[in-house]
Amino acid sequence: MKFQPDDPKLTAYALGELDAREAAAVAAAVENSTECRQAVEEIRDTAGMLKSPLQTETCPALSAGQRAVIEAALTTAPKAPAKSKPASAQPSFLAAVFAWRPQFSTVVVWATACLVAVTGWSLWLDVFCRSKRDDSRVVTVFTAPAKSRLMPPAPPVLPPPPPTDKQVVMQYAAAKAMPPKPAMKPTPLPSLAQAKAPSPTASAFARTGVPTIASTAPNATAAYQNRTTAVYCSRMSGFAGGDSSRATAVPHVISSRTVVPSFLSSSIRTSSETESYAHIRDNPFLAVTERPLSTFSIDVDTASYANVRRFLTKGLLPPQDAVRIEEMINYFTYDYAKPKRGEPFSVNIEAVGCPWNAEHRLVRIGLKGREVTAAKRPPCNLVFLIDVSGSMGDANKLSLVKPAMRMLVEQLTENERVAIVVYNQWARVLLPSTSGDRRQEIIDAIERLLGYGSTNGADGIRLAYDEATRHLVKRGVNRVILCTDGDFNVGTTELAELTRLIEQKRKSGVFLSVLGFGGGNLKDATLERLADKGNGHYTYIDTFFEARKVLVEQMSGTLVTIAKDVKIQVEFNPAKVAGYRLIGYENRLLRKEDFNNDRKDAGEIGAGHTVTALYEIVPAGQALPTPPVDALKYQPIPKPVTPVTTSDDLLTVKLRYKQPDGDKSALIEQALADSGKSYAAASRDFKFAAAVAAFGMVLRDSEHKGNATLAGVLELAEEGSGPDASGYRTEFLSLVKKAQKLGKR
Repeated sequence: MKFQPDDPKLTAYALGELDAREAAAVAAAVENSTECRQAVEEIRDTAGMLKSPLQTETCPALSAGQRAVIEAALTTAPKAPAKSKPASAQPSFLAAVFAWRPQFSTVVVWATACLVAVTGWSLWLDVFCRSKRDDSRVVTVFTAPAKSRLMPPAPPVLPPPPPTDKQVVMQYAAAKAMPPKPAMKPTPLPSLAQAKAPSPTASAFARTGVPTIASTAPNATAAYQNRTTAVYCSRMSGFAGGDSSRATAVPHVISSRTVVPSFLSSSIRTSSETESYAHIRDNPFLAVTERPLSTFSIDVDTASYANVRRFLTKGLLPPQDAVRIEEMINYFTYDYAKPKRGEPFSVNIEAVGCPWNAEHRLVRIGLKGREVTAAKRPPCNLVFLIDVSGSMGDANKLSLVKPAMRMLVEQLTENERVAIVVYNQWARVLLPSTSGDRRQEIIDAIERLLGYGSTNGADGIRLAYDEATRHLVKRGVNRVILCTDGDFNVGTTELAELTRLIEQKRKSGVFLSVLGFGGGNLKDATLERLADKGNGHYTYIDTFFEARKVLVEQMSGTLVTIAKDVKIQVEFNPAKVAGYRLIGYENRLLRKEDFNNDRKDAGEIGAGHTVTALYEIVPAGQALPTPPVDALKYQPIPKPVTPVTTSDDLLTVKLRYKQPDGDKSALIEQALADSGKSYAAASRDFKFAAAVAAFGMVLRDSEHKGNATLAGVLELAEEGSGPDASGYRTEFLSLVKKAQKLGKR
């Protein structure tokens, strides 16, 4: 016996409405069909969501007058004969009609009266229920269960079902009938005060012609008080097995009289955006006599560049703290020498004149990771951890997650496995670990994703790591790929607790990569920290083409780690260098003692990745561009350092790294003698990297930008662009031009 997922018998089976024989037959068929089994689970989940609100729904009692009208209609109706006559004594049909002719009109009159009375009572009851609703229910809050698992023993308390089409249309009509009030102006982020374009949400609702109504409910959540708030009516296809043809695109307005279902409450967006970024303070110039060592963890994240691109494309200058210069530089690949046989990466060092300060030197340290082809890629055990909360229903979130994950799945082989874990109020396994050659099954699960509810990210992280460790591949790739906007608001929400959770889970040998999506409520600082502590990378996906770059073109680098805990320590020669400044990497700095400490966590390099770091050098004999310090009172002024050798080295670079499954680090050391090369003689790659660094400093309005301007950045980038098969460097030139049109901060 075969069933289709939309077969009515599956619904009857899921609700326990079949007898034992039929239930056994359906159960056997369901056991052999993954689609039917998933359909039954969805029906049961839906029934659980509907059961609780329907049981708790109350209806006002009838008044004495209403009860009297109904009882009078029942008592005066004609009674049927008590006992029917034998068949032989039954009169003909015509005879019966003529016998009842005197009473026939009376029966019709009373039946009509009963129908009118019942209809009037129903209409009055509907109006009565609407008028008695309390304003305190404008926004409802849902509390997630304490524990979340794939099949909980008891169904969790679910939010009430979505409004029906009829209810939405009635609310829309009521809002249209009310006199329009002037819409409140959106409150921009402080760092976007000069934004000229209206917010996408505001412009979308302006086109619909629907008046916006400020919420005045006294008990509403503070986030929604005194603000213009609107809710998009979600398409319910996939939720509760709904038919997409019944979905409505009519928006309804939140007023003090409108009840918002709790599963939509987290989808409400105010005009004030709430993106968060960690504060960045530019690295200062340091004197070699006091700080001869510079130590930091490498970083191959590229999220900042894609995020900056999102702002500039919208006609906005990015927030200063959203600009992480090292991530902008490392977004691009550079033509470094390949590593020698047996080494995970090569080290390339070069020094030229500094383009934004003619008196200084600019040093570039570049690492090139070993490349791994698809044929030599080790077996992969992947878990897609996908945020399906209400906020992910916004533009460029789930609508971009689906094609991004689909592209990655299409690159997998039978040696690789994928599980899908989703979370909103609670976490659950949407698809158990499945072989990569069953692509359509994995893609079908991805296509069913729909965002609703709150965000319990910690529960999702725990369940995803459990699923990954359950199918752990020794000497293979074991990785959780988190897709989210980072807006965790249920369960463990503090960043410190989340990072401790990640640090604990990474001991299992499972790494964490983070893909950020969307805007408005992007928690950039949280996502960067989680990826850092999870031995993974943080990438921001703003377009379909960025998803293709990360998950197709650079798939091996995204999935395969060739070295972990990579740290760099640079020692400067005081005979050649008076001071130095590391450009970027502000949140990756380490103490000098951390370099030889193998217990100290650091960054990871993926297959084929390039890593670039720039130092601005103040040659010996020049004064540092820092304020003077008063003479010491309790000890003599430190004497100048006397070099122990007469080396011509400008500096020495030392690197420590571990194998992906190792605990003991290896050391690489390489020195650089400055030949005095001018900036004009620099390689194209060096010029382009310097242009990107200057662009970041101008966007940040850094005090160390020297004479760098956007026009100068454009000139430097054009000199260094060179061959550009991928088009990424050409795109950079267009972003610089857009920034020029926006002007200064």
